[in-house]
Amino acid sequence: MAVFNGNKIDRKKEKLDSSRPINPSVLRKIREDMDLRWTYNSNAIEGNTLTLNETKVVLEGITVGGKKLIEHLEVINHKFAIDYVECLVKDAKRLSESDIKHIQRLILKGIDDHYAGRYRDRKVLISGASHIPPEHFILKTEMESMLFRYNNIDAPIYNKIAFLHGEFVRIHPFIDGNGRTARLLVNLELMKLGYPPILIKIADRQEYYSLLDECCLIRNYDKFGDFIKIRMNQSLDLYISCLE
Repeated sequence: MAVFNGNKIDRKKEKLDSSRPINPSVLRKIREDMDLRWTYNSNAIEGNTLTLNETKVVLEGITVGGKKLIEHLEVINHKFAIDYVECLVKDAKRLSESDIKHIQRLILKGIDDHYAGRYRDRKVLISGASHIPPEHFILKTEMESMLFRYNNIDAPIYNKIAFLHGEFVRIHPFIDGNGRTARLLVNLELMKLGYPPILIKIADRQEYYSLLDECCLIRNYDKFGDFIKIRMNQSLDLYISCLE
């Protein structure tokens, strides 16, 4: 796995910032494509079988024959969650439990309304993972600790983001929607700081899960920070290339 120097990311961020304000029509096209790929990949990682083109069709309001209703809802809900994240970016407030719960509520809307926006009320195991999430009765304490540490940590942005994502997955606060919520949180926090959203692709799934499991076991997210750094670099390159 190639690792990009943080200074290189800083330089690319400066280059992107120098191009602001970005032409609204150009920005809209970039974001539409990014939102589509973000929705497709995040859902595909969780087992949604809709292709990229089928995801696009669903976002346009068309039903895809032979596909489950839940898969359509996962696409629609994820786009609503992205829209909510963009509203939070504009507010630029510190990440809170209520923000996290609202994002997960949108992810599960119409799929599991009972657990939408609510922490789990029972023990869970993560399929294929070695680490075991904490008991449900300490979730609030765990989440408060995670947010306090995240909001006060002094580290490069990619390491902060890796900590947030990794700790969230380790805690696994919800019955369902944890992965999609975690990836939305990553981009929420990046976008607040003026970085473009990143894509964790279905092709990355094996490496992504393996790194997360290892990091959660040892509570060290440096390796996962390198993974995030590479995706940040890729996303910056994409945005810059569209502006040249």
